[in-house]
Amino acid sequence: MVTMAQRIEALRTQKAMSRPALAAALGLPRMSVEKFETGRQTPTQDQQTKLAHYFGVSLSYLRGETDDPTSMDSWLSGAVPDGEPVRPAPRPLASKVIQSSGGKEDGAVFSTLLKSKSFQDMVRSTVLEVLRSPEGQALLAKAVKKELDR
Repeated sequence: MVTMAQRIEALRTQKAMSRPALAAALGLPRMSVEKFETGRQTPTQDQQTKLAHYFGVSLSYLRGETDDPTSMDSWLSGAVPDGEPVRPAPRPLASKVIQSSGGKEDGAVFSTLLKSKSFQDMVRSTVLEVLRSPEGQALLAKAVKKELDR
């Protein structure tokens, strides 16, 4: 599996940038990118987000959790239809469990699962169901308030 340090270095070299140039572009201390790439320091959540946005990749890809550089929320965009919300019918629990060998294939299995249309539909349905619940609405209101207070 690829580490975040390896992924940052690969993305930087693809853009033909020096470490100090990347740090300057992101508004980070001059030596920070070197520390990230050598594994001496892990970027904060905010720094990871800046790096992912700068390179146009998902956080999961930046962290080495998947080999798919596309944004994981891209398949959720447009999931909320205009007008009256449609509540999906509850789905039965899956009867099969995906078992992993614990080897190198784990990343490939995870990537394949994430690319699966049925998995994406299930996640979309679940997320929408949670967001439409009173608890989900409260979480959304709290997140919006937090962003507006910035």
